[in-house]
Amino acid sequence: MAGPVAEPEERELEAALRPKNLDDFVGQERVRKQLGLVLAASKIRGRSADHVLMSGPPGLGKTTLAMIVAAEMNAPLRISSGPAIQHAGDLAAILSSLTEGEVLFLDEIHRMSRPAEEMLYMAMEDFRVDIIVGKGAGATAIPLELPSFTLVGATTRAGLLPGPLRDRFGFTGHLEFYSVAELELVLRRSAGMLDLRLTSAGFSEIAGRSRGTPRIANRLLRRVRDWALVHGIESIDARTASAALDMYEVDARGLDRLDRSVLQALVNKFNGGPVGLSTLAIAVGEEPETVETVAEPFLVREGLLGRTPRGRIALPAAWEHLGLKMPGNAVAAAMLPFEEEPREG
Repeated sequence: MAGPVAEPEERELEAALRPKNLDDFVGQERVRKQLGLVLAASKIRGRSADHVLMSGPPGLGKTTLAMIVAAEMNAPLRISSGPAIQHAGDLAAILSSLTEGEVLFLDEIHRMSRPAEEMLYMAMEDFRVDIIVGKGAGATAIPLELPSFTLVGATTRAGLLPGPLRDRFGFTGHLEFYSVAELELVLRRSAGMLDLRLTSAGFSEIAGRSRGTPRIANRLLRRVRDWALVHGIESIDARTASAALDMYEVDARGLDRLDRSVLQALVNKFNGGPVGLSTLAIAVGEEPETVETVAEPFLVREGLLGRTPRGRIALPAAWEHLGLKMPGNAVAAAMLPFEEEPREG
């Protein structure tokens, strides 16, 4: 329910709740002000805005900001993604159909193929691409002039972008996780659009379980709305929100079923670790990629799980969260040196 992939109906609701301009966008104060300055200067000059790169975890507003860039510049928006562009010809087809001033949004831009990336270098800098016709010694390059456009790239892994591509963006913004107070503002705006009545304590309860992510906050708000509707509750308070989210297995700290399964396996089956990623994934019945990309980032950020050279370990806060006492040998394991990428899977 709180995962990164939403159902079609969920995506439609999320789109309806997206802010349409920078003034309505909540949070990310630094990025919002910097981007606003870039767009205002471009409008004064009467030219397309510089290319924009947005990085950060999923659900923080990268796609929303791309839509806002197009709206603020009164320009059409073209949306595609890195995985959809596997050949240079795919990118050439998109670029050649752009109109003057159009905004091109590429989600997960770090997953583009290498030939497409190299074609994008020239397109971003010189607004032209070379189309190769023929093969071998008889191949010729036909230059194709492009209209001025603004590329907005979004990535959850900025480190995977090649330096030459990253350097061609005129503005780079990194989105941070939201505070509980900022998420409450997001929820208040969404509740107004959904015509929901919540108390201040109700907003705080949902915000505190939203993992610092507006997308998850809005999704939890809709689930609480459904629970209240079925039970005939008109005004949602903290008790109602807590009961609804408990039913959906989202605990007071924002951990869901998968998060708790990982911690419980570490603590109960492996005595706190260390244990390799593959072994841990088998223990919880998930793929290693799911554990690594869905559960681990939040657990590490919350100080519940550690990554060491010998594998994953449960930190003291994990034992405390599960209501268990940490044994002495687990304390010794928790003192192991950490590293960002463990050598053992």
